[in-house]
Amino acid sequence: MKNSRIFVDRLVESFLIAILGIMVVNVLWQVFTRFFTNSPSSFTDELARYLMIWLGILGAAYVTGKNEHVAINFFAKKFSEKLQKLISSFISISVLGFAFFGMLIGGCRLVYITTNLEQYSPSLKIPLAIVYAILPVSGLLIIFYKLTQSKK
Repeated sequence: MKNSRIFVDRLVESFLIAILGIMVVNVLWQVFTRFFTNSPSSFTDELARYLMIWLGILGAAYVTGKNEHVAINFFAKKFSEKLQKLISSFISISVLGFAFFGMLIGGCRLVYITTNLEQYSPSLKIPLAIVYAILPVSGLLIIFYKLTQSKK
């Protein structure tokens, strides 16, 4: 199981790096066309927005897998060790529930609906289902990470 986590981590890391690289080139192109050609590129703003969505949601799944997400644990540390473990279990179950129902099921439903409605982005002319597909993918990743998380 550890090898599969390492493989998934490297895959997600590579994908996040690629997204960030594309974003940088995209924004540089936007700046160049706006200031040096006086004819701003029409697709760059939309592409940057969609890449930011992917970076944020996929990055959240990755950080959850590394167990380095934002946590307010000031109050939890005031409790006994037994109660801290109980709180940690509750949080893990809550995260799993949100990832399953909100991201995986809800994300699949959103992708399905936008596919059936044939919604396309205004500038890029790509199906919005592609943009929304990151929700169920990230939901699956969070579920995978939580189920393979080692207990400390």
